Amino acid sequence: MTESSVPRVLWEPDEATVESSNIVAFARWAAEHRGVDAFGAAGAFDYDALWRWSTSDIEDFWAAIWEYYGVEADTPYERVLAERVMPGARWFPGSTLNFARHVFAGRDDDTVAIRHATELRPLGEWTWGQLRRRTAAIAAGLRELGVGPGDRVVGYLPNLPETVAAFFAVSSLGAVWSSCSPDFGVRSVIDRFAQIEPKVLLAVDGYRYGGKDFDRRPVVEELRAALPTVEHTVLLDYLRPGRPMKGTVEWGDLEASGGDAELEFASVPFDHPLWVLYSSGTTGLPKAIVHGHGGILLEQLKNLHLHLDAREDDRVFWFTTTGWMMWNFLVSVLLTRASIVLYDGSPAAAGATPGLDGLWDLAAEAGVTVFGTSAGYLSSCMKEGVHPRRGRDLSRLRAIGSTGSPLSPEAFAWVYEEFGDEVWLFSTSGGTDVCSCLVGGTPTLPVYEGEIQSRALGMAVASWDPEGRELVGEVGELVVTEPAPSMPIFFWGDDSGERLRDSYFSVYPGIWRHGDWIEITERGTAVIYGRSDSTINRGGVRMGTSEIYRAVLALDEVVDALVVDVPQGDGSSRIELFTVLRPGADLEGDLPREIARRIRTDCSPRHVPDRVRAIAAVPRTLSGKVLEVPVKRILMGEDPGKVASRDSLANPEALDHFSELADQG
Repeated sequence: MTESSVPRVLWEPDEATVESSNIVAFARWAAEHRGVDAFGAAGAFDYDALWRWSTSDIEDFWAAIWEYYGVEADTPYERVLAERVMPGARWFPGSTLNFARHVFAGRDDDTVAIRHATELRPLGEWTWGQLRRRTAAIAAGLRELGVGPGDRVVGYLPNLPETVAAFFAVSSLGAVWSSCSPDFGVRSVIDRFAQIEPKVLLAVDGYRYGGKDFDRRPVVEELRAALPTVEHTVLLDYLRPGRPMKGTVEWGDLEASGGDAELEFASVPFDHPLWVLYSSGTTGLPKAIVHGHGGILLEQLKNLHLHLDAREDDRVFWFTTTGWMMWNFLVSVLLTRASIVLYDGSPAAAGATPGLDGLWDLAAEAGVTVFGTSAGYLSSCMKEGVHPRRGRDLSRLRAIGSTGSPLSPEAFAWVYEEFGDEVWLFSTSGGTDVCSCLVGGTPTLPVYEGEIQSRALGMAVASWDPEGRELVGEVGELVVTEPAPSMPIFFWGDDSGERLRDSYFSVYPGIWRHGDWIEITERGTAVIYGRSDSTINRGGVRMGTSEIYRAVLALDEVVDALVVDVPQGDGSSRIELFTVLRPGADLEGDLPREIARRIRTDCSPRHVPDRVRAIAAVPRTLSGKVLEVPVKRILMGEDPGKVASRDSLANPEALDHFSELADQG
């Protein structure tokens, strides 16, 4: 890839925004207490200087985060980093603490902590007092069921305040949390939960999505039968209250058994497991990624204050389910003085009128200040001609966040066409592996069209070529060259550590290889070009699939797309482009030639598809990611049941078409 031209600047923070930001306050403190030179001769804040310190003197940086945010430890740490190696870095050995203690520290019981809405419940509120009482009751009830430090408690639950309270209750006990959204099918849930052998299952009786009710009690029965270590199942009667289920503990009874118990916090080691997240792996069982109390605490204190710039009057929303790491991210916002907004249901059902506008209706009603969503949602709003501010008051909105996949330059431009310079748009990329961003938003930097603002503090991100040489202005492998506290402490069941090493450290020994193509520009911004294992290499020219999608989706006739490069028996390969077309469009006329022309012009002649086909839907995971690699493997003749778990897909029927194509040869 050649050096990028400089794109348009779409937004720049004014002086007041910069000076009032959390990151500038931290930088001034670091200058005084750590001697960090993050201000130029004229006194202007220099983010790059702060980032260089955070990724070179990593022990001093993370000790500064600990001190600045007043991390409360029952026993102090012996040193910051026992060994500066990957894998195997041990952070803050000797210290004991608890993640949940920091969430509840110094809270005013009368202040709102959570605003929440679902398709079954209108917008409501929980104060900090309510959240504390409900958390304490659940924790006491779980303790009576025999739950203690190290026990696993799993949630098959919607995105509700009860679920948030349950997570905090589990973490307060020193037990280990893991969750799946109830739209996950039985096999997907078993593949995840069975690995960690849970003691208690917290489950919901059902949920509503898109106006349709889904009874999950039969699924709960199957889960109980398939998880022999589960001693107790607690059922939340959310869909149809008042219908107890034989052999389960009613949620209300669990809380009642806790009575008026005070909320207590077990003191656990820094690297004691906090939660288990799961990769959307395409082979074998999903990786059960374990993060620790201390690592997540420090990472989220840093990320949510310094990069999200969360403040006391903020109301932070992210459209997510409990099966995506963004739920863990959103719940962690309660480490700051901001409140959070939860929504469970279809985007189209969130507002007064059906359609993509629904989430914007919710944002207006709930007074959202930070609106987080997926790149796919913003792109869909752009394609469908949605006007977020038309007919609704979004005057409180100051920021829009995007993640899940690369946000196209056109979608960047659309946001600023709709909102002007009144919002800060931040695109982020990181993932389940670190439960945070590796590259993302910084409130003091400009927003360039199509680019992520910065590498995150404490994340030594670089772009490397195959020989391990650093690249600037060129596309290479996304690597992290120094350890960070929120990297996985281990994979559950991977006693030898072999699977963890194979996942991140097999390409560049001792260096984290993330699996994305990235460009770090001369400006310090970043562009993600998609997964490196699905990038298309033709004649030595590598092209990220996101670049092809950008070209194709610029055509009004194309609503969605999937592209794969399928190896052939003679050593060559065939680029297959699958398109979802707008009603009335077809591939009989000039559209295939126009698609080819756009890709030839915008990408390269080498990457023009060998064949373009129309499909009904692009298969996606529940978090909205396109299944490029599984589709490629199906077309290569592999068993669809082995390359992708249908129960973890948003639209599993979309895979059937590719199976039929593979059968046809």
